This record gives sequence, C-alpha cells and structure tokens, in this order.
Amino acid sequence: MAGSSDTIVDLSQAMVTAPTTAADWLVIAPVALCLTFSALSLMFRKDVSRQAPLAIVGFALLLIVAILLLRHVWMNGTMVMTMGRWLPPFGISFTVDMLGAMFVLTTAVIALLASIHALADLDSTQLRYGFFPFLFLMIGGVCGAFLTGDIFNLYVWFEVLLISSFGLLVLGSEREQIDGTTKYAYLNLVATTLFLVATGYLYGIFGTLNMADIARKAPLLRETAPLMTLAVLYFFAFGMKAAAFPVNFWLPASYHTPRIVVSALFAGLLTKVGVYALLRSLVVLLPAERAILAELIAWVAASTMLLGALGALAQNDIRRLLGFVVVSGIGVMMAGLALGSPLGLSGAMVYAVHSMLVMTALYIAAGLAGSITGSMAIGATGGGHKADPLLAFAVPALRPSRAGPPPFSGLWPKAMLVKASLDVGAWWLAGAILLTGLLTSIATVRVFLLACWRDRETVEGATSGGLLRAAPLAALLAMTLAIGVYPQPLLEAANTAAAAILDNAGWAAKVFPEAVQP
Repeated sequence: MAGSSDTIVDLSQAMVTAPTTAADWLVIAPVALCLTFSALSLMFRKDVSRQAPLAIVGFALLLIVAILLLRHVWMNGTMVMTMGRWLPPFGISFTVDMLGAMFVLTTAVIALLASIHALADLDSTQLRYGFFPFLFLMIGGVCGAFLTGDIFNLYVWFEVLLISSFGLLVLGSEREQIDGTTKYAYLNLVATTLFLVATGYLYGIFGTLNMADIARKAPLLRETAPLMTLAVLYFFAFGMKAAAFPVNFWLPASYHTPRIVVSALFAGLLTKVGVYALLRSLVVLLPAERAILAELIAWVAASTMLLGALGALAQNDIRRLLGFVVVSGIGVMMAGLALGSPLGLSGAMVYAVHSMLVMTALYIAAGLAGSITGSMAIGATGGGHKADPLLAFAVPALRPSRAGPPPFSGLWPKAMLVKASLDVGAWWLAGAILLTGLLTSIATVRVFLLACWRDRETVEGATSGGLLRAAPLAALLAMTLAIGVYPQPLLEAANTAAAAILDNAGWAAKVFPEAVQP
C-alpha cells in the first residue's frame, strides 16, 4: 500500500485550519456582490424596467458592505483571506488595509449615485445594450483591484474592468463613441501587455506572486536581481493606465465620447486604479527602487499636472476640458508618490478620494448644463442659473473644490502635498502644485461664467431632469463640502493607510502566520 490510513497529516502547515469568521467574508463580499448582480441584471436583459431597481439594491448593499469593511479594518487592522484556505503564498490572497477599504467605500458611493443618475441619462434602448451588467462588472473589477493581495490577480481585475469599460464606452454605437473606444482600447491594451510582461518578469525573479511575499523577499534579492528594470516597467505600465505624461493623450480623446454618466464613472474611478497600482507596486513592493526613481516621478508628476491644466485652458468643449482636469489631478497624486513620505502619501490618498467625488460631480454637472442648452460647447452654453438653481449653486461650489482654496475639500490634500514638498526642499514641485490650482481655477471659472451666468437661450422646456439627476449631484456636493469643513476622519484614515503601506514588515506579518515567517 502507498500509505496507511492511520497516518496523521498536519494540515496546519499548508492550510488554514481555524474556522472562517463572518467578518472575514467582508474581504471578498464587494467583488462577490458585484459579479452576482451583474449576472442577475443580465437575466433581465429583455425587461430593463427591472434592471434599475435591481441595480439600486445591489449598489446599496455594496455601500453597506464597504462601510462594514472599513469599520472592521479601522478597528482591527489589515484583513487577509486566502482562497481554498491555503496558507499564503500558495493560495490567491485578498488583502485589505485602510487604503483599499477607503477606496472601496468611495467606489461604492460613486457607483450608487451614478446608477441613480443613469435612470435619467439613459433610455430603454441603451439600457437594453447592457449598461447595468457592464457597470456591475466594472465596479467588481475596480473593487477586486483595490482588495487583492496577489500581483497577477491585480492584472486579472484590470482585465475585468477594462473589458467591461469597453462595453460602457461603446454603448449606443455612435461613430464618435467607436472612435473614442478605439483610442482607449489601444493604449490600455498596450499598458496591460506591459503589465503582464512585468509580472512574468517578477515571477521569474521572486518565484511568487503574493505581494507580501514579494515585499519581504525584495531586500534579500536587491543586490543580485534587476529590480530597477522591474520598477521602471511597472511605472510605465501603470503610468499609462493612470494617464500620466507622456502617455496621457488617450484620456481626453476618449472620455468625452460616451454618455455623461459613463464619463463621470470613468473620471471618478478608472484612473485612480492606476494610481493605486503605482502605490502598491512602487511603495509596498519596491520601495528602494521608488526612492531612486523619485526625481523622475516628480518631473513626470509636474509635467502631467501642468499639461493637464494648460490643456483645459485651451478647450471649448466642456467634457474635453474636464478630461484634461482629470489628467492634471493624476499629476497631483503622483507628486505624493514621488515624495514617498508619510505626509506626501497621505496627501495623495486624500486627494484621490476628493478627486473621485469631485470629478464625478463635475461630469454630472456638465451633463445638466448640456441638457439645458443642447450643446457641450462652452461658446454655446448659458442660462444655467435660470433653468436650474442647483446647477447655479453646484458649479461655483465644485469649481473651487477642484482647485483647492478654503474651505473646500481640495484644500487639505494640496496643503499636505505642498508642505511635504517643502519639507524635502522640492520647492519647484510645490510651485507646480500651486500653479496647477491657479490654472485649473481659471479654466473652470471660464466654464462657470459662460455656462451658468451668461444669459442665453435654453432648450425649450429644459430642466435638470428632476430628482434622479439632482439627487446624485446634491449628494456629491454635500460630501465634498463636508470633507472641506470637517476633514479629520478622512485625514486620520489616510494617515493610517500611509503608515500601513510604508510598514512592509507589519503588512507581511498580517499576511503570513508566524510559523512561515522567514
């Protein structure tokens, strides 16, 4: 016989033997919910009237789960769940710290509000093309990227959100949409290919794909392995996905083509996944290489934010202008990555949450302005203050919130990043951040004055679209103002998140039991 039936196998050396607690399921619940509701929405593809209430219920549940997840991480620290109960690094791990939990909660808020706005922005034909199934799939991919602790799994979730975003971009099959989708698809597929090449290279060096395992092995291999090459590959791949200079031209060329609710979702979420991946790969996995690349990253950040702000000044189309504003915000976040200090990283995280909310709100406001005048051209807009009082209030409130003066939400992260820059003598980077805020203010004031306060004929019978359009914008506006007036909870969460990603040893100790520590 090959063995005795009385042989005792110690499974504790390879598998988690303790029972899984209910709280542990929170780690994968956001992804499981989104994929489940995507399938349910697809089942009602011939009866779109049922898709909308189903979507509201699904994203409301996602919001509840995200709140519980953030609360649990805040109280108990990093959570880990490995598929199949295998001990890491053998199983695929979901690892959520404060950074991931904070981004998942913001994603859930935006998804719920966008799904409400979509009811007024999309007709039954567009809904029948699969808006809600694609939306759930994309949000599932975004949440998966924020929660995974496996570098190859991060690639998988990028693919999930990328494929679903193709469907959302081309929704309606208009010629302009197909053109924008082609540009978006080509550049993102190039970035994805680089990501996959870099990940294969990484596996060849480390023999593992678990992020915590890579982080603890990197110091041992730094003298013999070409880790700088690996860092450059990831920086270029994720920089392209985040729309950083010089590979940022695809974003303004594609984000203005889909329905406004799709543009709002993309501007609020997708580029932030690229920034998140940069933080994970360069700060957590390869911190020494990030420090060597810090000056290059800083120059890329400054070029991205200034080019975005100058591009916004040159636009006559509101959505193209907002596309360049998205690009400038990516540069501001990358400044925190370049600094690499606790203050710089927490400033980048606060700015990311602020940008998610504000950019979504700005695109929704642009959609309201366009519905009033029948055009997205700045020269053809006007009369917004008469047709929609909410728009007349929202735009002047969101404009300074994006640029950064007090007491709006953009003030705090920019102040943190400017101080972090001055602390290390990078006065030119601090100047670039302040100049970007000034140029962005000029660009957005131009839109405000022409689209809202200039008298002009509006589309006959034009309104804001009722509660379905007004409520999401009002909610986003309230959140940005609340962050500006009382930023303390967000600042504490960001400080905790920055400390966690800088503490590689503490993060690895959470992922690996003491028995398998090297």
